[in-house]
Amino acid sequence: MSLLDKYKFSNKTHPLLGIMSFLLGVISVGAFVAAITLSVRAGGEVAVQYVLAVILGAVMSVAGVVLGIIARRKRECYYLFPNMGIALNGLMIVIIWVMITEGIIAG
Repeated sequence: MSLLDKYKFSNKTHPLLGIMSFLLGVISVGAFVAAITLSVRAGGEVAVQYVLAVILGAVMSVAGVVLGIIARRKRECYYLFPNMGIALNGLMIVIIWVMITEGIIAG
């Protein structure tokens, strides 16, 4: 068994759009967690800055899902980052949607 038998040589790469999708998801999660944490520390008072951070995070999540889908459609590349980006951004969209609808229902 030679040294080269242990390695898999391929010309596949990680797509840049997939990496961007994942990074947008991480930034969106960070903005959401920061807004929630700061709101809890303020005794439940929600400042306009926190709402804008969550809305900006939602916009970034939508853009991240779109970039992830575009990256996922490419051939001959690894799909790790596009899949993680789609999942993370999709989860954030669902969480923000539930938070907004619960706020509307609660009055």
